[in-house]
Amino acid sequence: MYHEELKSFPEGFLWGASTSAYQVEGAWNEDGKGPSVIDMAKYPEGTSDFKVASDHYHRYKEDVALFAEMGLKAYRFSVAWTRIFPQGTGEINQKGIAFYDSLINELLEHNIEPIVTIYHFDLPYALQQKGGWLNRETIDAYVNYAKTLFTYFGNKVKYWLTINEQNMMILHGSNIGVFDKNIQNQRKELFQQNHNMFVAQAKVIKMCHEMCPNAKIGPAPNISSIYPASCKPEDVLAANNFSSIRNWLYLDIPVFGRYNSVAWSYMEEKSYTPTVQDDDMEIIASGKPDFIAFNYYRTTTVTKNEYDNYLADSRDEQPLDTAESGVYTVSSNPHLEKTQFNWEIDPVGFRVTLRELNERYNLPLLVTENGLGALDRLEDGDVINDDYRIEYLRKHIEQARLAITDGVQLIGYCPWSAIDLVSTHEGFSKHYGFIYVNRDESDLKDLRRIKKKSFYWYKKTIASNGEIF
Repeated sequence: MYHEELKSFPEGFLWGASTSAYQVEGAWNEDGKGPSVIDMAKYPEGTSDFKVASDHYHRYKEDVALFAEMGLKAYRFSVAWTRIFPQGTGEINQKGIAFYDSLINELLEHNIEPIVTIYHFDLPYALQQKGGWLNRETIDAYVNYAKTLFTYFGNKVKYWLTINEQNMMILHGSNIGVFDKNIQNQRKELFQQNHNMFVAQAKVIKMCHEMCPNAKIGPAPNISSIYPASCKPEDVLAANNFSSIRNWLYLDIPVFGRYNSVAWSYMEEKSYTPTVQDDDMEIIASGKPDFIAFNYYRTTTVTKNEYDNYLADSRDEQPLDTAESGVYTVSSNPHLEKTQFNWEIDPVGFRVTLRELNERYNLPLLVTENGLGALDRLEDGDVINDDYRIEYLRKHIEQARLAITDGVQLIGYCPWSAIDLVSTHEGFSKHYGFIYVNRDESDLKDLRRIKKKSFYWYKKTIASNGEIF
């Protein structure tokens, strides 16, 4: 749709940036912090672990000052569950409480709105040893953990996110999700974890409304439009299948209080359906979000998938984000450019995704991740010319403004990431931040903070409320 006149970004728009605890903090075993599943995992050879990361734990005041200089109105970060409860439950670690209290105070002193993710992949390892999200005791542990955060920080934090990219934990079960590889039907176990997370999320949303009446809370899945590879009806149907399985399953539950019908039918066909206890759906229906947060990097294109015996036999070994027998197959989109890491770049798809979310759920939307991972190079004079990142973000912000003009209720935009951090799968060499951290995969160097060219560009963009430079 062409508009002769564009609407402006609304007053009070949350121009921000994002990180997560395990990717930026470091100090993985300091001040009483317990191990998470991230700390105990194996990583691709040649990539960094998360023990030091960007050392934000020790340098957060310096980092927040840089965020303020850039003009951030909001900072989306996560709390490390094992800093608060080293074993997932039990006695509160007051040093963990003190760290996040100080971080939140630092942000507020710089007029930066804290947006807090309660759980971002880093399940306490002690809970994983007891079955993780397959064990319904983890629901109670998560609720108790969230209650603790609301108790200590509820009077300071207005925006809460329940679970980061729950759908990616299921779709990429072998990479991000945590499960026992000796279990015969791993997909069924993942969808049971998924259901238990839905119950936990609903309880926490309801509790937040009761404990923090002035706060707002919502889920934070990874959402992107799904394209059919052609106008063949079979490809369109495959795209519809994948949209339900990848996207709508994770938002129909919190918003409508019910399972997406296509996704449930798929789980029945594949024998993936979870066990649903008597009062689970009543609990789920009681926890309605105030907004939808979502992460967007790229769209996905799919074709039909004929039932394939080989794929069926090996389905536990390949991510659901790749294919499912008789349902869909992910394919390449020849009309899109790609990043250095082979991710499609689709700013127009961002606008389409915003419109789809707005029309389907009619709730305010908050973008909590969107960014370009690249091999940034530090040049002489402490210069990082990341024009490619500026171009990527500029085009996405332009499409966000078009979406607002289309009628989308967009309240904030928080790109990934505020500062360089350790990528979950590609280590420290994959840079996302507006601020460069002087280290590489194996050499910590001096961890010096250096402002990139994109830092100055984003500062101007925020100051102009989205007038692109």
